[in-house]
Amino acid sequence: MRSYAIGDIHGHLDKLIEVQRWIEEDKARLGDADAPVIHLGDLVDRGPDVPGVLGHLARGLSEGAPWILLKGNHDRMMWHFLQSPSQPDPLRGDLSWLQQNVGGRESLAAYGIDVSPDRAPEQIHADARARVPAAHLDLLDALQPFHRRGGTFFCHAGIRPGVPLDQQAEDDLVWIRARFHDDLRDHGALIVHGHTPVAQVTLYHNRLNLDTGAAYGGPLSAVVIEDGGVWQITATGRIPLSPQS
Repeated sequence: MRSYAIGDIHGHLDKLIEVQRWIEEDKARLGDADAPVIHLGDLVDRGPDVPGVLGHLARGLSEGAPWILLKGNHDRMMWHFLQSPSQPDPLRGDLSWLQQNVGGRESLAAYGIDVSPDRAPEQIHADARARVPAAHLDLLDALQPFHRRGGTFFCHAGIRPGVPLDQQAEDDLVWIRARFHDDLRDHGALIVHGHTPVAQVTLYHNRLNLDTGAAYGGPLSAVVIEDGGVWQITATGRIPLSPQS
């Protein structure tokens, strides 16, 4: 059972296309075109081409690409803002998608929307509803909170330790950090996640972090998981990963 996974994209279409090409080259060597590619969420915000990323992914799915798209906290914030400018993330009511450093303004500016600070959120919302294509809204609405395949559980941020994997709350799946990171127990599956940037793809004994900071100028990373092993996918082929001690 072979699965590929890609970390947090954050609006970097060029990096996404490059990494997807590396995966297709790996698949071609193996003759396994149907192996799924799980995208771990945070498709949007902070990068230069959110419309390009969402459009590319929507087209690929419509053409039958074996891609699975998971929901990240940034994707969820964008979806909620597009429903209503006064509808914050259910867990993080203290955050506005339009506030500095979150990334919503940059995402909407890429659609050609005026996101000047002197414009009211209601005005920006109205323009967003007019300019963001329905296919992009549909894609955000259809993102999955998690995906389980064999002994691997894929999600954006992580899981709440001690809670059965099929009973995880979406708030934890898209937002959790320390409580998950600090728990060393076996979770019943290898948890593959992003959300918290690390300097390089890092395999632990119970989890695998794929967020290598594309949002902040770092690379976009991908892995393949098969036969109990994990390999990073690169331009020059596979690199085996071993758990940190």
